[in-house]
Amino acid sequence: MAVLRKLARPLLAVPFVTGGLRTLHRPETVAEGARPVIQEVGKRIPALAGDPLQLVRVAGTIQAAAGLMFATGRAPRLSALTLAATLVPTSLTTHAFWTVEDPQERARQRAHFLTDLSTLGALLIAAVDTHGKPSLVFRSRHAFDHRHPVAAVRRPVEAAAARTVHRAKGVADSLTDSLTDSLTGSR
Repeated sequence: MAVLRKLARPLLAVPFVTGGLRTLHRPETVAEGARPVIQEVGKRIPALAGDPLQLVRVAGTIQAAAGLMFATGRAPRLSALTLAATLVPTSLTTHAFWTVEDPQERARQRAHFLTDLSTLGALLIAAVDTHGKPSLVFRSRHAFDHRHPVAAVRRPVEAAAARTVHRAKGVADSLTDSLTDSLTGSR
């Protein structure tokens, strides 16, 4: 699986890196298409009602950076989740097939939208991929035996107590021997 991950990540990241860099190179073309969606979203979420050109540059930077991180295996789960989060608004603005009148163009935009949808699914799978290792949630849930939590704690405590008793007996025997030697030697 490790070889497959090393091959699949760059393949999945390439469209984001190239798209992000293209957006940074020519943000005006993307900003024009994104303007209606940004205005509509801005009505509901005022924090996103900014300058379309600036928002498109930010999105392009995030996609290029997260794509490079994902392709190289740096924070792959976080970068996959970041790419998934940027894919949704990007896809809604660039492939809004439901707004297109021409049947051929509508079919083309629908195909692109469905491709983005499948890419979103792949990114979500990558975001939860733990490389075959137990996740933090799994490890925290199974730190103790859930069926018998008292038994899970009692065993190590009993073992430590047995070691302590054994050491205490050794110290007591040593003291007894020392006392016996000193008493018998003084007579």
